[in-house]
Amino acid sequence: METLLLVRLFHELALKGKNRPFFLKRAKAHVGRALKGLGVALQGEWPMALLFRLPEAAWPEAKARLQDTLGVEGFARVHRTPPDLEALKAALEKALEGESFRSFRITAKRSDKAFPLTSPEIERALGAFVKERTGAQVRLKGAEREFVVRILPGAALLEVERHPGPGGLPPGVSGKVVALLSGGIDSPVAAYRLMRRGAEVVLVHFHPFPLLSGASREKAKALAERLARFQHRLRLHLVPFSEVQRHIIVEAPTAYRVVLYRRYMLRIAEAIAKEEGALALCTGDSLGQVASQTLENLHAVNQAATLPVLRPLIGWDKEEIMAEARRIGTYETSILPDEECCTLFAPKHPVTRARLEVVLQTEARLPTEALLALALKEREVLTYTWPGKSLPKAPEDAFIMEHGPA
Repeated sequence: METLLLVRLFHELALKGKNRPFFLKRAKAHVGRALKGLGVALQGEWPMALLFRLPEAAWPEAKARLQDTLGVEGFARVHRTPPDLEALKAALEKALEGESFRSFRITAKRSDKAFPLTSPEIERALGAFVKERTGAQVRLKGAEREFVVRILPGAALLEVERHPGPGGLPPGVSGKVVALLSGGIDSPVAAYRLMRRGAEVVLVHFHPFPLLSGASREKAKALAERLARFQHRLRLHLVPFSEVQRHIIVEAPTAYRVVLYRRYMLRIAEAIAKEEGALALCTGDSLGQVASQTLENLHAVNQAATLPVLRPLIGWDKEEIMAEARRIGTYETSILPDEECCTLFAPKHPVTRARLEVVLQTEARLPTEALLALALKEREVLTYTWPGKSLPKAPEDAFIMEHGPA
């Protein structure tokens, strides 16, 4: 048995003017990758919607995947009929089998203006039919059940089960960004927010192994695997940071350690960004949330980078960030215990208003170029793909591992 699936692309794509074909092409390709391996066949295509046929057994998995597919406004199981009122009534009667509700509404959307009835006329005719069959009352607001009818050239579609998508833009339409990924709650959310705006995100995680255990690396891998569901292809750079920290601990005033850690992280991330062709960096900072995220400290950290540093969560509070982490499925992993670089030898009383002259004087005593080169040389790079098999290894000097579902 087969079912039909209508995928509606995010309405923001309709606002793109002359660039709209580029955005729609990327969105349609992204949806196609999301449904890969489910026996799906494209049956129809409109400027802002796609119609697929898929096996009935594949519907639960298709639903789960599309709920994470950026660029999708919503999707629905549909019955396709001729563009005829009686055919729609027959489809409605079949859809009503086994259903019970006290109120309902019919929403008609007529894109084929040659159809003899207007949208309100279609709604009244089909509403009277459903009311007669079920005894339910029509309710335009707060109805228990809604049936959506779409009149298209040559066909009509009756949505019998509809679900919201995540919206947003498809990955890659807004360029590439390197996002610093800690083991905490904030940075995965920041990376997701940029993915949702169409950025292709490359992740960089700094870990203290072998100085401490590899727990933070494993968390970073788990978070990357979850985030790959939104982007479908995702690279994670795992950078050893303990040697950089060792030098900072020796030379820096204790209160300035975390500020200096973060400056070196930005430098390394910027070097990776140049390799990847990325035009910006991303962090999970929220203004004033912790000592390192005061405006003075953010200014001191920013000075180490030449690329723009994007902070999608800068105005969010912790409760908002936690709610978003739960929604996208990263929260449970983020709260697992680990050993992060920024907490290693962190002072009890970190500076909250870092003075740039102190930072620069300290760095003048550090072998910055050698430390950056060592960290970049010893990193490993993992590629995640979802769904489907891992991608072939990229031709890079860094040690590459493939990681992802087979």
